[in-house]
Amino acid sequence: MHSLPVLAAPLAMMLPLIGGATDESGKSEGRAVTGPISAPQCEAAAASDAPPSSAMNPLAALRRGSIAQQVRIEQRVVVRIAPQPFAARQNLLAEMPQRAEAPRFEEGGKEKCVSLDGIAGVQTGSGNRLVLFLRDRRMISVNLEKACRARDFYSGFYVEKNKDGRLCVDRDKLQSRSGARCEVNAMRQLVEVRD
Repeated sequence: MHSLPVLAAPLAMMLPLIGGATDESGKSEGRAVTGPISAPQCEAAAASDAPPSSAMNPLAALRRGSIAQQVRIEQRVVVRIAPQPFAARQNLLAEMPQRAEAPRFEEGGKEKCVSLDGIAGVQTGSGNRLVLFLRDRRMISVNLEKACRARDFYSGFYVEKNKDGRLCVDRDKLQSRSGARCEVNAMRQLVEVRD
């Protein structure tokens, strides 16, 4: 089952040969040529900016007309925040004075945004809570959506970097390596309670 353009293509390619065939002396078959040959195809070729070889081929002109002249550039940066290695956590604890009992932390003031470059690591908490360890030795508690579980983020998370380079509440979504996507609902600074 052939379409009409496919069947008519060979005929269309032969039209320039049939209509204006001349020999080297400038004479057409059986009649003398007194001036330049004026054919609609020659006028169309002169009017267009295309080279004359593509003007003779109507299929090439059809293909050239169907090319889209549009360029779209997109940029997307995804940042991975991984859990701190065990040795790094031990080094942080080694600098703290040794006590008989483990330190206790309470949630302090709310945080609206945190710089992504300032996050050193992440650890899962209970329920839907993650703990971010910052490079300036602060700890931030991150509450995710109620439907999310912190244990899905045991190997860290991915976040798409915005223009400001910050992780913000009610704007950014964290993606686990297993594919779970959760929005950040609240962030609070964790403060050590001293007795």
